[in-house]
Amino acid sequence: MRLLGGRWRLLLVSYLVDGPKRFNELRRDVPGISQRMLTLDLRALEDAGLVKRTVYPTSPIKVEYQLTEDGARLRPVVDVMQEFGMWLKQSGKAT
Repeated sequence: MRLLGGRWRLLLVSYLVDGPKRFNELRRDVPGISQRMLTLDLRALEDAGLVKRTVYPTSPIKVEYQLTEDGARLRPVVDVMQEFGMWLKQSGKAT
C-alpha cells in the first residue's frame, strides 16, 4: 500500500496499463496533478521497480514511461478499482 498510496500513483499505473506514455501525455490524462507531483510519483514508482523510464536520444529528448513486468501485475488491482469507481458513480455514493 505504501507503493501505491497517495492520490495519484494508482491512477498513473492505470494509465500505463494500456502501454507506454510520454510525460506530457500523462500530464494531460491527469489534469489535476502538478508537474512536480507527477515527477515525484513517477520516480517513486520507478524506484519501486513498477515503472521503467526510457530516454530516447532525439532532439528534443523523448522520454517514455511504461510498466515493468512487476508493474503489469497490478492490472487486476486497477481493474477492481475501476469497477468499484463505476459502482460508486452509478449508485450515487461518489462525492
